[in-house]
Amino acid sequence: MNFNFFDLFWVFLAISSLQPLLQKYQVGARRVQALKQFEQQRNSRVILLIHRQESLSLLGIPLSRYITIEDSEQILRAVRLTPPDVPIDLILHTPGGLVLATEQIARALIRHPAKVTVFVPHYAMSGGTMLALAADEIVMDANAVLGPVDPQLGNFPAASILKVVDQKNVDRIGDEMLIMADLSRKAIQQVQRFVRTLLMDDVPTQKIAPEKVESIIEALTTGQVTHDYPITVEEATSLGLPVSAGLPRSIYDLMELYPQAQGGKPSVQYIPMPYAPLRPTLPEPKGRPLPESNAKVEGIG
Repeated sequence: MNFNFFDLFWVFLAISSLQPLLQKYQVGARRVQALKQFEQQRNSRVILLIHRQESLSLLGIPLSRYITIEDSEQILRAVRLTPPDVPIDLILHTPGGLVLATEQIARALIRHPAKVTVFVPHYAMSGGTMLALAADEIVMDANAVLGPVDPQLGNFPAASILKVVDQKNVDRIGDEMLIMADLSRKAIQQVQRFVRTLLMDDVPTQKIAPEKVESIIEALTTGQVTHDYPITVEEATSLGLPVSAGLPRSIYDLMELYPQAQGGKPSVQYIPMPYAPLRPTLPEPKGRPLPESNAKVEGIG
């Protein structure tokens, strides 16, 4: 059988088109295998909520990945399928998202009778922090962060809108700003009431000391810091949250299977291997070295 150039071209095109599908299948199989191994190690139900591609652009329109209603539907289904006596491990990597979806997931987590543990390998901001508050234990990487859960109205923090209204004479405030202030007050009250529900959860055990609840609510919901303020492990612990540092190696391996999509050359690059603490030294020169005071490079000095 003779092959001409066009036959080879079509074979190459067919292989090229199938290669991404095969790679996707292989990565999917590795993810499932990694999840099964982690579940066997922990004897738990493992749920991932990972939002990569935090900033994208399509035809000039910025897009973002965040907690959506579709996420809440999937997680609520996973929680329903989990037996009451099986712990849940939720691995979080998210900038936050819709309040409705976040509250649905958080309520499902606190209603689960067995222990719920949230793992944060990098960050869980805003709504992600609210999901962490629903857990009985929060396990973070030593450099991972949480964030405030103060409500935002459009591009403005609700607390800042209220501060503007308090500082100005009501006769100099427009009707739209007064309406936003009323919505801001309601939003803060609603978030505080829900966070209090999460912190007062005592199933299977009381996770927050009762005397710490109100101070945590004050710190997280009243806009004392900016909405992107990073709450470190040390600060979260000082607030009284059930936080511990030190993730299992398997979680880092699992995160490697959810890489950030690369649109071009990578912005970070390194050799993924440990370096030996001692490196071989170069041999000493056999000739007598020149004194430093007399050593000159031609054209310099």
